[in-house]
Amino acid sequence: MPRRGERKSRPRPTVAAKPPAPQERIAVRELVYVYRHQRMVSRIDPADFRCSTLAGQLADAWLDYHRKAGLTSSNQYVSAIRSFLAFVDKHLAAEGLDPGVARLDGGSVDLAEVIYQWEEDLLPRYKPGSNRPNVLAGALLILVGHRAVRDAKVPERLRRRAEGPPTFRGGTSEPLDEFANHERLLLRDSAQADIRALEKRLAVGRALLAEGQDPRSEGWRSLPNLVWAARHGVLDMPALLSHLPSHFKWWPEPLRDVVADPLYMARFGGKYGVMTAVSWLLFPSELDLQPFRVLLLLAMGDATSEEVHDLALDDLEFSDEGVRVVQTKLRAQRIRPHLHGYDGPRVNERPLEEDEAPGELAYPGTGNWDVPGLLRRLIAVNAMTREAFETEPWLFTAVESTDYRRHMIAGRALFRASGRRFSDWITTHPDMEGEPAKISLPHDVRRLRKTSKTTRVAALGGTLSDLAGDDHHIEVFRGHYAHGTTAHVLAGRAVNRAQRGVFSKIKPGKPMLVTEGAEAMLAEPETAAELGISAEQGKALQHGELDMGVVNCRDPHDSPHTPKGRLCHVAPAMCMICPNAVVFTSQLPRLLMLDDHIAHMRKVLAPPVWQATWGVQAAALKEVFTECAEQLPDARQQIEEGKFRLDLPLGMRTEYDR
Repeated sequence: MPRRGERKSRPRPTVAAKPPAPQERIAVRELVYVYRHQRMVSRIDPADFRCSTLAGQLADAWLDYHRKAGLTSSNQYVSAIRSFLAFVDKHLAAEGLDPGVARLDGGSVDLAEVIYQWEEDLLPRYKPGSNRPNVLAGALLILVGHRAVRDAKVPERLRRRAEGPPTFRGGTSEPLDEFANHERLLLRDSAQADIRALEKRLAVGRALLAEGQDPRSEGWRSLPNLVWAARHGVLDMPALLSHLPSHFKWWPEPLRDVVADPLYMARFGGKYGVMTAVSWLLFPSELDLQPFRVLLLLAMGDATSEEVHDLALDDLEFSDEGVRVVQTKLRAQRIRPHLHGYDGPRVNERPLEEDEAPGELAYPGTGNWDVPGLLRRLIAVNAMTREAFETEPWLFTAVESTDYRRHMIAGRALFRASGRRFSDWITTHPDMEGEPAKISLPHDVRRLRKTSKTTRVAALGGTLSDLAGDDHHIEVFRGHYAHGTTAHVLAGRAVNRAQRGVFSKIKPGKPMLVTEGAEAMLAEPETAAELGISAEQGKALQHGELDMGVVNCRDPHDSPHTPKGRLCHVAPAMCMICPNAVVFTSQLPRLLMLDDHIAHMRKVLAPPVWQATWGVQAAALKEVFTECAEQLPDARQQIEEGKFRLDLPLGMRTEYDR
């Protein structure tokens, strides 16, 4: 046996430590998609918020909903999530709660109540009438509801809140009106003048390019050499700073003259102005493309501004009949071709070159200002841009400086940056006093489309189905285009024209009053002739065959209120202002009952409404009662005894019984 102290202790087996519980994923959620032919990136980082668990759950719901719903854009959902998460961090901390415990699948935080509080906080952040609070709240509720359908742990109270609408209704905005006709003509003339100036400027640039040589060997102080450098991609700020004198007064005169804006001469010693001005001798800028945008939107009434901006060279197909344009409407998810024909006589024709096929970019054209002519000229001014830069074949391709103003780049014109927008283009055209052109606000390019629509309305007229055309439903046209000033003016003219037609048929005069003695002799030819009726009409009147309910009528089929040959459909409401009316003294009780009804309606209707509806009839009844004042007490007695009642058509009883 081993002695004491010699026994070796056995090593005890080690117990492996438990791995930590897996935490919920907090990685950045990122979505990459293409919208309007542009690569868009949207991301949400849960680590940016104290309620990171809730942020991850909402971000996952957003990604899943975008994919399954087939959305084209997710901007409003990302904005709603960011706004809500920022509010949760601030609100829960103010309540003494930990934002980190907030989650969609339960927990101690009542998210339904937090959503209500968030909506209350959204409202004062935007101007009155804004639709933004409703849009953001609706987007968040959609995502919460999407998660609730797929997760049974979502609390019932939060589930019910997601099924309901936002707390506040969407705001109503004033619909855009079209430009007035004189504004349309001013925009058109300004755009045409700018296109002519652009083409002359580019022609000067091409002439200088033909004279230019490589400035790296022939010198940088020659304007043609700088144009050559711009065409071959070697013109940039480092080269100008290295080779041009420090002050512009030492430059050659052609270089000083090329910079028209003195502000550019003060900045960077004028070198940045030289780089942009020389480049724009060959390539159009975004502001140069605005005139094409204006004229195309005025001419292509069936195309939205987005459809025009998204056009590429492959979307155009020229032929002897015009140009076939393939338009993509994103909101409707619809692709539609449209053929634009020629508006004028053929001009500027030329034979095709040997290596040129019909339908290529060198389209001979048949007009300068119709849609085919404008597209041809737009392709021509961008031809050198496509040669000098590796760009995608967008129809609106512009050359601008980079953010750091080091060199020039070409890209799709967006017309969003300051100095390049539609409003900036308008301000470049002063009036006779030197002030900006008097164009009504807002300077929104969408008004150009409405202007083209209302111009079509003025030219065609007709019914709503005629005006809507092939590119709209009637209700879409009614809601988005029929509210314009031009449409209202034309509608008012149509109503006035119809009223004049009715009034022209109404002969001057008043209803004919026949006494009781004359009523007994209506069948006699002498009496009938004296009253201006035939003996047959007198006999029919005598026997009550022409009784219209309140008074009699000479000829119900010859009413001034109804097309000739049709039975009068406005009796007895309009009888007292009709020259065909024949009033017997025996009909006074019914006329008194009509007068009582008109007096009652005066207490019910607003004064302008009553005057328009019953004012003329009341005046005519007053004249009849003045002539028959002696018979009125007897007529009132007969009404009280119940011997008379108003016999009205079924369609008018509701009006008289109100």
